[in-house]
Amino acid sequence: MESKQAVATLSALAHDTRLDLFRLLVKAGDGGLAAGAIADALHVAPSTLSHHLTLLEGAGLISARRESRHIFYAVAVPAVRALLGYLTEDCCGGRPELCAPLTANKEHCNG
Repeated sequence: MESKQAVATLSALAHDTRLDLFRLLVKAGDGGLAAGAIADALHVAPSTLSHHLTLLEGAGLISARRESRHIFYAVAVPAVRALLGYLTEDCCGGRPELCAPLTANKEHCNG
């Protein structure tokens, strides 16, 4: 990941609603959530939610898929891994393995 992409990705997360949305989708796992379920869970109007979803999708952090009349959103795990890799690339004097404990104990992580 390049610096400009990292800044754009972090910028997309730099809002209370978008950060809550991202964390909700992380918890939802691979199947993601329908837009209506996201709006209900976050108590956000559909038009406002659409704006936030567009920004996160544009940053590559989430993806959308249509099933019948519903659109489901899920975290784009490769993009998240790329961002975390970029942020921890030079962790602890060039020893990135020291950052591994940050997620090692998370039972909900998807391999």
